[in-house]
This record gives sequence, C-alpha cells and structure tokens, in this order.
Amino acid sequence: MSTPDLSSLSVLDLSPIGSGRPASSALHESVALAVEADRIGYHRYWLAEHHSIPSVASSAPPVMMATVAAATERIRVGSGGVMLPNWSPLAVAEWFRVLEGLHPGRIDLGLGRAPGTDQLTAYALRRSAEAVTSDQFPALYAELRAYADGFPPDHPLAPVHAIPTDVALPPVWILGSSLHGGPAAGALGTAYSFAGHFGAADPAEAVRLYRESFTPSAQWQEPRVMLGVAAIVAETRERAEALALAAELVMVRLMQNRPGPVPTPEEAAAYPWTAAERQLVQRRRAMTSVGTPAEVREDLERRRKEADADELIVTTTIHDPEERIASYRLLADAYAGA
Repeated sequence: MSTPDLSSLSVLDLSPIGSGRPASSALHESVALAVEADRIGYHRYWLAEHHSIPSVASSAPPVMMATVAAATERIRVGSGGVMLPNWSPLAVAEWFRVLEGLHPGRIDLGLGRAPGTDQLTAYALRRSAEAVTSDQFPALYAELRAYADGFPPDHPLAPVHAIPTDVALPPVWILGSSLHGGPAAGALGTAYSFAGHFGAADPAEAVRLYRESFTPSAQWQEPRVMLGVAAIVAETRERAEALALAAELVMVRLMQNRPGPVPTPEEAAAYPWTAAERQLVQRRRAMTSVGTPAEVREDLERRRKEADADELIVTTTIHDPEERIASYRLLADAYAGA
C-alpha cells in the first residue's frame, strides 16, 4: 500500500486517562501514539493543555512536546495549545525557543486565550483574581512577540532576553472556540485553529471572520486555518458507536461537574442514562464523526469544506490505547484509498 498523503491531517492529543489504569500511563500511551502517527504520515502532533480534569493527563504541553519530538523523526510537534494567560510570556518564549533549537523546523506554537480549566484551578495557576477575570491576552501576546522581534529601546523589559536568542520563535497559531478568536488571530497575522470538536460557534462563521480580518505578518503572509474535529473510527459502525458512547459519557460527566476517567464501552453501555443525558449526547454528536473509515473520511471532508478550513486536526477519545491507535490507522488508510 502506498503511503497516504496526510499533509492536511493531524493529531490532537489530550492524553485520555482510562478507567482502571494509572493516570501516568496515559502519558506513555501518548508517546506511543505519536510514534505511530509519525510512521503513518500524519502532518502534526499537538498536545493540549488542561488542568485538574480526571479524564485528561495533558497538563504540561512543553514537557510532552519535548518527549514526543525526541521519540519521533518527521512529524511537526506543537501545543494545542499553551494557554498564554496561565504563563509568563518570557517562559513561553524560552520554552519554545529551546524546543525549536532542539528540533529545528518541527515545532508549532499554538496559543490559547482561555485557562483550559475551571475558575478555581485558574486562580491556582495565576495566583490573582484579576488575572482570572481580565482579558490580558493582547498585552501578553505583544510581550511574547517582543521577545522574538525586540522591544522598543526605552521599554523596561528591553534588557531581558529569551535564550537561546539565535533561534526563531516557531510559527504561531491562535486557537479559538467562539467567534472572538478568529478576528484576534487575523488582526495579529497568525494562523488560526478552531475547536470544532467542542466549540459552540459555527465553524464557518468563525473562519470567515478570521479570513476577513487577516493582516499579513512576517510569519504568515497568507491566512491558514485548521479545524479541530473529534472522530472515532472502527472496522464496523457498531463498534464505532460503542466507542463513541464511552467518549460521550466523559463529556456528560464533565458538563455535570462530576468528571471521571474515560470509561470502557462496557461501562458506558451499563450506565443508567437519563433522557436528558441522551438528549445532550444527541446534540453533541454533531461535533463527532463516528463510523467506518469511509464514513468518517466523508464526514470529515464535508466538515472541512463547510468550514473553509485548510487542514484538519483530529482528536480521538477511546479507553483502550490500542483501539485509539487503530482508529488513527484506519482513518489514514481511508485517506490513502480515496
């Protein structure tokens, strides 16, 4: 079989924590998936930032990025994303210059504007009630860029340098799940990734606002859009539906403020679903492509075209790590055979 052209298909990994397994095992499973995604030919492998969520182990993207980049050979490795308001711009500039210095030409810097967690955990990260409630992203981003492009000579931070200074800041993407992120990314001249796997806004409208507001920058002369999508692929639709039900139970519990690890399909099938919970699942199903390889590929391409996106980044929540890898393999095969 020929190697599939996956130049517009990537992986978004939240390091899902399966029920009955140590949370740290999810980190090793992420590295194994990244190695396989690299071998298969996926374009990017991005690690998310979430905190204090029992189903998600991806709390430190730069650490995971360093590990994944060292374990792979070709695939671009990025943050999906680093939540900039949680961190010092100097620290972010240093992290990503170090990563780019170690793995030149393979690092992406995806930046989020939200905390990636609840308000209490955001306070624990930021240590300031004002920092939790105010929109500091524009000022933080300006400072981050200044570490790469230079401060005005009279700026109080002008003597501060993000080492190593001989390394460029990797390409910047701004993430969004509402209609606000697109114009922000466009005005700043960055690439844009819309979270179509959970964002409530219309992806097509979010992308339109981004493209209309895009101003060329030194890093990006043309707009670039990546659509985040959730997908679960199996050999049969029946198995894909069983796997999807387990992923949907994760979201239901999270939305009910009683989060837990990713259940097995058997645990999800035995769960006493209420009518309200089933309606919630039905509403969220529009954000997930579920089925056989051909069915999922067709649905993903429909979503990409409707959103006017250049690329897709796929997140897959499955309890069993081997079945999660198999889902990505089957999807790659579907694109190879198209």
